[in-house]
Amino acid sequence: MAERKPIESWLTDMDGVLIHEGVPIPGADAFIKKLRDTGKPFLVLTNNSIYTARDLHARLARMGLDIPVENIWTSALATAQFLDDQRPGGTAYVIGEAGLTTALHDIGYVLTDHDPDYVVLGETRTYSFEAMTKAVRLINAGARFICTNPDETGPSIEGPLPATGSVAALITKATGKEPYFAGKPNPLMMRTGLNAIGAHSEASAMIGDRMDTDVLAGLEAGMRTYLVLTGLTTPSDVDKYPFRPSSIVDSIADLVDLV
Repeated sequence: MAERKPIESWLTDMDGVLIHEGVPIPGADAFIKKLRDTGKPFLVLTNNSIYTARDLHARLARMGLDIPVENIWTSALATAQFLDDQRPGGTAYVIGEAGLTTALHDIGYVLTDHDPDYVVLGETRTYSFEAMTKAVRLINAGARFICTNPDETGPSIEGPLPATGSVAALITKATGKEPYFAGKPNPLMMRTGLNAIGAHSEASAMIGDRMDTDVLAGLEAGMRTYLVLTGLTTPSDVDKYPFRPSSIVDSIADLVDLV
């Protein structure tokens, strides 16, 4: 079996790897600084479609993590890239926040509830029954169903919140139509991200805290994968899956010397 190439590019999840509940994880600042000092291509990824890359840059900067806007890749941006490739200049009915609507506006999409090409479902803290009902009717009338990501729950200080995957399941139950998920674990998100920084999967690594999204996406994109234990996954969880990460480490701090 051929030896793997040295890691020249890094992709990392954000929540559970670099930050946890709004606080940087020890070692995150050193890891980002090492990437920037060495000039290695990197991306910080998130399945959360609420915020724009500019919003996330500002939020991370307030936490002491200096990550340029162009090094942030969200499921909203991956969704917009997918739609731009599939049907340039199309129309969409969107359930989501500024991260998603801005990404679609930037590719020239018109947002409308009148006979749209797509219904696009993303993350929001204010899912409304009215909006979901409209989505169901538009999909039944022929709109194609797209979701930014399949995460069923999201984190909050009070505990888990229903997320895009849960609302997508409701709409699927009402329409009989399964959505296409653009975000992790779809390797599309990884490949479009790699293309954005001019990287190749054979010489790239993915760092994440979830087996079912981060590790799976990296694996299917042909990348080396590192699971950190600062997020949702415990060592005992790993054996529940039919696949494994390339390596398991305690935290991002353990990977600084590999950059």
